[in-house]
Amino acid sequence: MSHMVRTFIAGLIVVLPIVLTIALVVWIGNLVYEFVGPNSIVGRLLSAIGFGITASSAAAYAIGIAIVVACVYVLGLFVETRLQHRVNGIINAVMQRIPLIRNVYDLARRFVALIDRKGGNDLTSMRPVWCFFGGDGGAAVLALLPAPDPIMIGGEPYLAILVPSAPVPVGGCLIYVPTGWIKPAEIGIEALMTTYVSMGVSAPRAVQ
Repeated sequence: MSHMVRTFIAGLIVVLPIVLTIALVVWIGNLVYEFVGPNSIVGRLLSAIGFGITASSAAAYAIGIAIVVACVYVLGLFVETRLQHRVNGIINAVMQRIPLIRNVYDLARRFVALIDRKGGNDLTSMRPVWCFFGGDGGAAVLALLPAPDPIMIGGEPYLAILVPSAPVPVGGCLIYVPTGWIKPAEIGIEALMTTYVSMGVSAPRAVQ
C-alpha cells in the first residue's frame, strides 16, 4: 500500500504544475470573459458597434471586436511615430482631470510602464523590495517600491510600498512602513509579477 501511495504522489507531483497552470489560465479566461463577454457591459457596447452592420448578435459581437482591434492596431502604428510623446501627453492630461479615475489610471499606467521596457521615464524606477514587518525576522512580503525618497510621519522616515494582489497584480494595497523594514530584493520585475500571477507556485526558490 505504501508503494502505491508513493507512486501516486510521484505522479501527482509531475502533473500538479500542469493542472495548476491550466486552472490559472481558465480562471483568467473566465475573468476576461466576464469583463468583455457578450453579456457584459463591454460586450454589449461591442455588439452595439456591430449591429450597424448585421442583425445577428454573435456576428455583431465579433464585428465589434474586430473593429476595436483594428482601431487599437491603427493607434499603435500612429503611436510608433514621432508623435508618441504628444499622444501620451494628451491622454494623460485628459485622464488627470477626472477625479478618482486619475488615481486608478495612474496606478495602471505605472504597471504598464514596468512591462514596456522602451519607456525611459520615472515610472520604471519601481523596484522589487522585501518588507519585513516588525524588522528583521518578521513576516516577509515581496513588494514594489514606487519611490526611494522617504516621507516623515511623526518625525520618523517611512517608505511607501505597493503590495500587489494575487493572481491579478494590477491591484493591491499601498502601505507606509519604516525605512528599516525595507531591503532590496535581488529579482527582476518579471519574477515578482510571475510570483503573484502564479500565486506563489512559480516563486524563486532562493532570493536575497
